[in-house]
Amino acid sequence: MGVREQKPRRGLLFSEAVAFSAQALRANPVRSLLTGLGMVIGTASVILVVTISLTSRDYILEQVQGIGSNIIFAYYANANGSAVGDADYVKMADVQAIRDLLPSEIVAATGVMSNFDQIPIAGKLQDVKVIGTDQDYQPVRNIVISSGRFLDAGDVTLRTKTALLTDQLAARMFGGRAAALNQVIKIYGLEFTVIGTFHEKVETFGQSEVERDTILIPITVLRYFTPVERIDPLYVQVRSAQEVDRVAARVQQILEARHRAGARYRVDTMTAILTAAKNISLILSLVLVMVSTITLVISGIGIMNIMLVTVTERTREIGVRLAIGAAPREILLQFLVEAILISLSGGVLGILVGVAIPLSVTLFADIRIPISWIAIAVAFGVSCIVGLVFGLLPANRAAHLNPTEALRYE
Repeated sequence: MGVREQKPRRGLLFSEAVAFSAQALRANPVRSLLTGLGMVIGTASVILVVTISLTSRDYILEQVQGIGSNIIFAYYANANGSAVGDADYVKMADVQAIRDLLPSEIVAATGVMSNFDQIPIAGKLQDVKVIGTDQDYQPVRNIVISSGRFLDAGDVTLRTKTALLTDQLAARMFGGRAAALNQVIKIYGLEFTVIGTFHEKVETFGQSEVERDTILIPITVLRYFTPVERIDPLYVQVRSAQEVDRVAARVQQILEARHRAGARYRVDTMTAILTAAKNISLILSLVLVMVSTITLVISGIGIMNIMLVTVTERTREIGVRLAIGAAPREILLQFLVEAILISLSGGVLGILVGVAIPLSVTLFADIRIPISWIAIAVAFGVSCIVGLVFGLLPANRAAHLNPTEALRYE
């Protein structure tokens, strides 16, 4: 029977503590608001940091995959300042050799040759980049055709004078993508027919071989206008992501075996670039999380200081309650619940702010921003812990006041 009578008393004790704490917080609304403000900022920061980290990670992954999935790119690297011979450069024959030797491991292999020419744009001669490539360049590099068509095997084999323009160049020269189709332009003094316009699937901001003003023509045609045959870079698309590193090693072996012993070739993968970008994103996220954690700790210290002041101000009240029979644990629980309520209220408001900002950005901009429910749960849990830990000292001090001395306190 004693146990049955104790359970209702415990429930009553907690409900009384919550009621007294809420009444005390309402009595000083400005103080309560300012005390919880640090928790609002800290909790919102935690959610925003995780959101920024997830968004940046997804963006990096999308950009790298947009350039081309499972991509290997290779080029000649002059090692240790050794003499360069024309035969050392990657050749069109090397591209064909990789196609022949790795038919089951790769989807396609393609090469890029680059040069420049001047063509009239808006009445002035301006430099444009001319890229020579073949029919496999589009699928390997995820090139999007805006109008017309891409190069086909017949264009490369028959050395047709066909060309594709970037969307920006088509707009500058002819006013639009559709207007550029079937137009005749002069490159290296020869007339080329525009068969299409294109753009990269993701914006590389000039960091790839495709620049703002770029023309694509068959590589077999560009070869006649370059003094040296040099493929830079050579692209290889691997069938399986798990095979990228192994195929990259095979590509390097093939290139080195086909050239002189002193020639060195750099073979990179998008996997390495993606790993480096993820590591940078992770480090940045950890730094931001540490800053947010410091904010939460500071807000917890603020709660503790305010609660210590509150205990001092309410010393006589505590003495009265102890004198009429309140147990020290009841006083402890009341002030502990008060600290937790401040922390929890600030945490809930911080969560609302941390979620509202990404959602508002999504509404006004066509951007997908993932929100981590784990981060929300962690932020809520941390706000409870902060209130509990930093409210323990003031609550313990209040519970251990001497009733006689507390009644004499002015």
